[in-house]
Amino acid sequence: IKKQQQDVLGFLEANKIEFEEKDIAANEENRKWMRENVPEESRPASGNPLPPRLFNDSRYLGDYNAFFEARENNAVYAFLGLTAPPGSKVGEHL
Repeated sequence: IKKQQQDVLGFLEANKIEFEEKDIAANEENRKWMRENVPEESRPASGNPLPPRLFNDSRYLGDYNAFFEARENNAVYAFLGLTAPPGSKVGEHL
C-alpha cells in the first residue's frame, strides 16, 4: 500500500498537479468519508476499501490499478478529470 501511495504522490508532485492527501490511518473522519464515497461496485467483497483511492472533489475516480492503467496509456489527466498542460503527452483521452 505504501509503495502505491508513494507512486501516486510522486507522479502528482512531479507533474505539479495540486492535490490534497487524506490520511485514513490517523483520522477516523477521513476513513469514514472514504468508505462512504467509494461506490458499492468498487468495494472489495469483504472488508473496507484500501488506499490509495483517487477522487476529484467527492467524485470517485478509481484505485491504484485504475491510476496505473491510465498512466501507462498516457491518459492520467483525463483519468483525473483535468485538462492537460500544453505540450503534455499525458493528456490523451482514455
